[in-house]
Amino acid sequence: MANSSAFIYFLRPSREGLAETPTPEEEARLEEHFEYLRSRLEEGRLILAGPCLDGTIGVVIFRAETEEDARQFVEDDPAVSHGLMTAQLHRFRVSLMETD
Repeated sequence: MANSSAFIYFLRPSREGLAETPTPEEEARLEEHFEYLRSRLEEGRLILAGPCLDGTIGVVIFRAETEEDARQFVEDDPAVSHGLMTAQLHRFRVSLMETD
Protein backbone atom coordinates (compact mmCIF):
# COMPACT_ATOMS: atom_id res chain seq x y z
CA MET A 1 0.00 0.00 0.00
CA ALA A 2 2.71 2.44 -1.06
CA ASN A 3 0.26 5.18 -2.07
CA SER A 4 -2.12 4.67 0.82
CA SER A 5 -3.42 7.25 3.26
CA ALA A 6 -4.50 6.77 6.85
CA PHE A 7 -8.14 6.99 7.85
CA ILE A 8 -9.90 6.76 11.19
CA TYR A 9 -13.44 5.77 12.00
CA PHE A 10 -15.25 6.11 15.26
CA LEU A 11 -17.77 3.41 16.10
CA ARG A 12 -20.75 4.13 18.30
CA PRO A 13 -23.07 1.36 19.54
CA SER A 14 -26.57 1.52 18.09
CA ARG A 15 -28.00 0.84 21.54
CA GLU A 16 -26.90 1.50 25.08
CA GLY A 17 -25.42 -1.54 26.80
CA LEU A 18 -24.43 -3.34 23.60
CA ALA A 19 -20.94 -4.16 24.91
CA GLU A 20 -22.18 -5.30 28.32
CA THR A 21 -25.34 -7.21 27.37
CA PRO A 22 -25.27 -8.32 23.73
CA THR A 23 -27.93 -10.70 22.48
CA PRO A 24 -26.61 -14.00 21.06
CA GLU A 25 -27.03 -12.59 17.52
CA GLU A 26 -25.23 -9.36 18.45
CA GLU A 27 -22.45 -11.35 20.07
CA ALA A 28 -21.98 -13.35 16.86
CA ARG A 29 -21.83 -10.13 14.82
CA LEU A 30 -19.31 -8.62 17.25
CA GLU A 31 -17.12 -11.70 16.82
CA GLU A 32 -17.36 -11.23 13.03
CA HIS A 33 -16.36 -7.59 13.54
CA PHE A 34 -13.29 -8.66 15.53
CA GLU A 35 -12.30 -11.26 12.92
CA TYR A 36 -12.80 -8.73 10.11
CA LEU A 37 -10.39 -6.33 11.80
CA ARG A 38 -7.93 -9.13 12.62
CA SER A 39 -7.81 -10.13 8.95
CA ARG A 40 -7.20 -6.48 7.93
CA LEU A 41 -4.29 -6.45 10.42
CA GLU A 42 -2.82 -9.55 8.79
CA GLU A 43 -3.16 -7.85 5.38
CA GLY A 44 -1.21 -4.87 6.68
CA ARG A 45 -4.14 -2.46 6.31
CA LEU A 46 -5.08 -2.02 9.97
CA ILE A 47 -2.93 0.26 12.09
CA LEU A 48 -4.86 -0.09 15.36
CA ALA A 49 -8.33 -0.78 16.67
CA GLY A 50 -10.00 -0.94 20.05
CA PRO A 51 -12.85 0.21 22.24
CA CYS A 52 -12.91 2.84 24.95
CA LEU A 53 -13.40 0.98 28.20
CA ASP A 54 -16.60 2.85 29.04
CA GLY A 55 -18.29 1.22 26.02
CA THR A 56 -19.24 4.51 24.37
CA ILE A 57 -16.97 4.47 21.33
CA GLY A 58 -14.52 2.34 19.37
CA VAL A 59 -11.65 3.57 17.21
CA VAL A 60 -10.23 2.03 14.03
CA ILE A 61 -7.21 3.49 12.22
CA PHE A 62 -6.35 1.92 8.87
CA ARG A 63 -4.77 2.44 5.46
CA ALA A 64 -6.64 2.81 2.17
CA GLU A 65 -5.69 3.88 -1.35
CA THR A 66 -8.65 6.25 -1.83
CA GLU A 67 -11.51 7.70 0.16
CA GLU A 68 -13.86 5.39 -1.75
CA ASP A 69 -11.76 2.39 -0.64
CA ALA A 70 -11.89 3.73 2.92
CA ARG A 71 -15.69 4.00 2.81
CA GLN A 72 -15.86 0.42 1.53
CA PHE A 73 -13.57 -0.73 4.35
CA VAL A 74 -16.02 0.78 6.87
CA GLU A 75 -19.14 -0.52 5.11
CA ASP A 76 -17.67 -4.04 5.02
CA ASP A 77 -17.20 -4.06 8.80
CA PRO A 78 -19.88 -6.49 10.05
CA ALA A 79 -20.66 -4.29 13.07
CA VAL A 80 -21.57 -1.50 10.65
CA SER A 81 -23.19 -3.54 7.88
CA HIS A 82 -25.47 -5.30 10.40
CA GLY A 83 -26.43 -2.07 12.16
CA LEU A 84 -24.82 -2.82 15.53
CA MET A 85 -22.72 0.32 15.30
CA THR A 86 -22.68 3.57 13.39
CA ALA A 87 -19.40 4.81 11.96
CA GLN A 88 -17.96 8.25 11.34
CA LEU A 89 -15.03 8.25 8.88
CA HIS A 90 -12.24 10.85 8.66
CA ARG A 91 -8.87 11.19 6.94
CA PHE A 92 -6.13 10.86 9.53
CA ARG A 93 -2.42 11.55 9.81
CA VAL A 94 -0.31 9.38 12.07
CA SER A 95 2.20 11.90 13.42
CA LEU A 96 3.75 9.86 16.22
CA MET A 97 3.56 6.15 16.87
CA GLU A 98 5.35 3.78 19.20
CA THR A 99 7.45 1.15 17.45
CA ASP A 100 9.10 -1.98 18.80
